[in-house]
Amino acid sequence: MSATNKHLAGPLAAQNGDFMTTPSPVSSLAAAPTARRKMRREGPGSRLWRVLVWGAMIFFLVNVGLMIATVAMNSLATRWFGTPLPQGFTLHWYAQAWRDFQLADVLWVTMEVVGAVVLLSIALGVPAAYALARAQFPGKKLAMLVFLLPLMVPPVTYGIPMATVLYKVGLGGTLAGVILANLVPSLPFVILVMTPFIEQIDPNLEAAARIFGANTLKYFRYVLLPLLVPGILAAGLLVLVRTIGMFELTFFTAGPDTQTLVVALYYAVFSTGVRAPQSIDAMAMIYMAITLLWVLIALQFVSPTQLVSRVKEAPKGE
Repeated sequence: MSATNKHLAGPLAAQNGDFMTTPSPVSSLAAAPTARRKMRREGPGSRLWRVLVWGAMIFFLVNVGLMIATVAMNSLATRWFGTPLPQGFTLHWYAQAWRDFQLADVLWVTMEVVGAVVLLSIALGVPAAYALARAQFPGKKLAMLVFLLPLMVPPVTYGIPMATVLYKVGLGGTLAGVILANLVPSLPFVILVMTPFIEQIDPNLEAAARIFGANTLKYFRYVLLPLLVPGILAAGLLVLVRTIGMFELTFFTAGPDTQTLVVALYYAVFSTGVRAPQSIDAMAMIYMAITLLWVLIALQFVSPTQLVSRVKEAPKGE
């Protein structure tokens, strides 16, 4: 290489090196708004807001935890008055609550109502979800809105008129009336859970099953049902938890012999007569433990955020 070429190559090499190492003005301008947005998000106001939100959450959880701990300790206390902790612990109040409130009969009625509502909701909700996921017909949006209506309004708004009708036709105070009342808000849960599961199944599977000679029953039993088992389990658990905790509709329609656990707990607190507070707390702990157990099981199969998104998207979808 000549001296002239070397002399020219030096500045070019330096320029190339500077070009490779110097940031592009375009990229710098593009990164500037992102940096400013990040600084705004991490500003004093944002940090203060996070502190307030976390503080409110911790305050709420601590208060709920203290209330539950107080009820639990009182249900096990032999005597608790004027001292930080009970003077002793016993299971006597649980045994007394079992006898006084006839919890064996109440739990049996609760199991009957819950079992019937779960089975009927799945039997009616799965075909409805299949129709909404597959069929196209006039008024589909309206049908979806009608199915979701019990989730959008408080149970009291339709519970009182429904209870009036049930009493007029002779079903008020009966087990069948309680089941029918709890069935009204349970169907939307099944539809909300099952519709996304059915939408994820390839419609060509049904056509392939028809080609190989499968009728509707065989297609449902051998093709569709195995794919829907996770959704059916999630829907059944959600309906179970919903029915156990449904107070308004059960209170309006239940009689003395058809009370579920939540209604029996209400009558134990507000009925006439002198009752030991420890027995009522023991009954409350039984109800709380049963409900919490099924809620934890249900959360293993379905996400609450998925249900919220389905409620928001359902009226818009075809």
